[in-house]
Amino acid sequence: MIEIFEDNDYYTGPQLDAGRVRQAEESLGVRLPRSYVELLLQRNGGVPRRRCYPTDFSTSWAPDRIQISAIRGIGGEWGIDSTSGLGSADMIAEWGYPEIGVVICDMPSAGHDAVMLDYSASGDEGDPTVAYIDEDRVVRRLAASFEDFLSRLVSCDRFA
Repeated sequence: MIEIFEDNDYYTGPQLDAGRVRQAEESLGVRLPRSYVELLLQRNGGVPRRRCYPTDFSTSWAPDRIQISAIRGIGGEWGIDSTSGLGSADMIAEWGYPEIGVVICDMPSAGHDAVMLDYSASGDEGDPTVAYIDEDRVVRRLAASFEDFLSRLVSCDRFA
């Protein structure tokens, strides 16, 4: 198995179990994708080794990619369900992201853009796509699933 995360505990939340996952889903009002939950059960968020995602559209800071800083977990200060002001609901409210789902990644821009699970086509109980939200707040589809999103992350050295 390829190790997804760097050996760094920054952004890593508390140990997860099924009960804490259910609580997060109830709090967020959605069913989280199985591939996302399986990743978090191995390690509850963190800084990925591969942080760039090639795109076929320009973003506000690169012509051919986005970059993430972290994949958010559940619980703790950085969790998607956090009420610390850093959780998904707080980020959507503060930054004016479309209310399509859940913010799952931290970005180098610290809020100007976001990667989200997009439930707009699947409904809250369905399998969401993964979308990118830039400063213009337009929803741009990145991947058909979280698993697909993870598989397409590449080293940012590729763009140096």
